[in-house]
Amino acid sequence: MKSYKVISIAGDGIGLEVTPAAIEIVNKVAGQEAFKVEWESVDWGSDYFHQHGRMMPIDGLEIMSKSDAIYLGAIGSPDIPDYETLWGLLIPIRREFDQYINLRPIKSLSGIPGPLSSRAPIDILIVRENTEGEYSPIGGKFASNSDFETALQVAVFSRRGITRVTQYAIEKARGRKKYLVSATKSNGIIYSMPFWDEVVHGLLNENPDITSRDVLIDALAAALILQPQNFDVIVASNLFGDILSDLAAALVGSIGIAPSGNINPERRFPSMFEPVHGSAPDIAGKGLANPIGAIRAAAMMLEHLGEANSAVRVNEAVERVLAVGVATKDLGGTSTTLEFAGKVLEELS
Repeated sequence: MKSYKVISIAGDGIGLEVTPAAIEIVNKVAGQEAFKVEWESVDWGSDYFHQHGRMMPIDGLEIMSKSDAIYLGAIGSPDIPDYETLWGLLIPIRREFDQYINLRPIKSLSGIPGPLSSRAPIDILIVRENTEGEYSPIGGKFASNSDFETALQVAVFSRRGITRVTQYAIEKARGRKKYLVSATKSNGIIYSMPFWDEVVHGLLNENPDITSRDVLIDALAAALILQPQNFDVIVASNLFGDILSDLAAALVGSIGIAPSGNINPERRFPSMFEPVHGSAPDIAGKGLANPIGAIRAAAMMLEHLGEANSAVRVNEAVERVLAVGVATKDLGGTSTTLEFAGKVLEELS
């Protein structure tokens, strides 16, 4: 029997509620498909920070390096600055394990009405650069407490970084509609974005079977709202991809249904899978959290591990449950987190 070792970090807030639900669903389908997931659950996150002054232990990355995948619930707490929570756990995992692809599928699901007047289905794959760009730790603050106080934030764009995320997006586009949009802002950001365009164009010239176009980020945000059905694969920098994927998730009904994968395509390091939503402290502990993003992130993990049939079965089970009107409160339903997950388990049976 095939076996996979997965580090589970439920983290904070609703992560503590949606993660067990997703794990139970993975275990269910694994038993049916004759493979096994060996979970190692760790208590890292904000509570760990309060006790130890760190979001994870000093050897946390070493512990995770021995796994086949990492599954994350949510990170963030109102009483701890975001730079402590994110840069203490999430971002080190992405960067130390060279998870340079952040993959965010945006897809209309049965039973979830989007906010747009058009009801045509949306199916977009956003490929976001995940380890450099605008989220660089380079910069500083100067002349504090004076009229000349200044903050500098350096955006880092390397040829290697742009090349590998674009190559990945091209391959994804080749397996879909062979249409790729590159998010840019080269009319206003005079160094990094023209460089981004240059590298992207060079790669696309080597792949003439892919139809492509550049779209300025502000126009792209508007076009996603006006004509989301016209998009297939979007490649974007770290910041642009982050914003666009949240916007696009809202177009299909809720950020609570969106999964994401932090991928190391060469598999030199484990990849990490998580729902796009945050820790939602306002509803944490009430049993109201929508587990769909977490369940679909678990399905992405299964596909990455090579269990594609199980991933399809999980996603189809979620859609069948939604199609008969079962949903959590944020989607207009009455189900609790556990009730919705229970219905998915029934469908898998």
